Amino acid sequence: MEKVYFTREISPENIIKIYDMLGKKLTGKVAVKLHSGEKGNQNYIKPEFVQAIVKHVNGTVVECNTAYEGARNTTEKHKKLLEEHGWSEFFDVDIMDAVGPDKIIEIPNGKKIQKNYVGKNIDNYDSALVLSHFKGHPMGGFGGALKQLSIGFASSHGKSYIHCVGKEDATFEDMFNVDQDSFLESMADAASSIHNYFQNNIVYINVMCNLSVDCDCCAIAEDPCMEDIGILASLDPIALDQACLDLIYSSKDPGRNHFVERVERQHGRHIIESADELGFGSKEYKLIEF
Repeated sequence: MEKVYFTREISPENIIKIYDMLGKKLTGKVAVKLHSGEKGNQNYIKPEFVQAIVKHVNGTVVECNTAYEGARNTTEKHKKLLEEHGWSEFFDVDIMDAVGPDKIIEIPNGKKIQKNYVGKNIDNYDSALVLSHFKGHPMGGFGGALKQLSIGFASSHGKSYIHCVGKEDATFEDMFNVDQDSFLESMADAASSIHNYFQNNIVYINVMCNLSVDCDCCAIAEDPCMEDIGILASLDPIALDQACLDLIYSSKDPGRNHFVERVERQHGRHIIESADELGFGSKEYKLIEF
């Protein structure tokens, strides 16, 4: 079983502590993939909170453009929002698909897609810290490490390609008219390609705070429905997301049912099942609380 470390105290210091407990020092040029927040969103994790861990790993914050209308679907607008949200003040931020062409990563054992389009700047990095804000999601049911690996690392075109389960000439409307389980399996395929790309030079941290049923990509998002739970970390993104969901499902918080309803409505757990079948991790884990 893969170890998943857990602390209930959410602080910048504990993010560093939980990273160090993994015993995996990221080397070379380190990409720190996180969600910088859509314009208008109130729940995303702020740059001040992650400043210490980014410095600790000597990392570069990386992002990719979106595939939907908003403040991040072009490089020009995205850079402006990164400044407004304070990311550019604290970090060098690399929009990995700012300039094409996209890099294509093959997925020979993919269940739904056999390639993944990502920003070509991924080739500039030797290792990665996937630092995810765990929360709900209107399409995926929940967003954690697996979503960050898949949709998060994908280029603007790659996001559409995953959403539309491999349709190259997809329209915006196509993204909302696909079989839900196929979409989740497509995300699992893409996640496997990024995990394997870094060849074990990758670690995962999920911060379970601001637990809204909506994603940080939503300009208009519900306020959190549950109290903060803590920080979890693992070398296995599947085990990590499973542990986070287990903490949600076992919670006595009054908002637990609302969160679970969002996960169940979107078949959210299916991405974990699909990723587990692909074999780049396992949903079996040992939780170690400190």
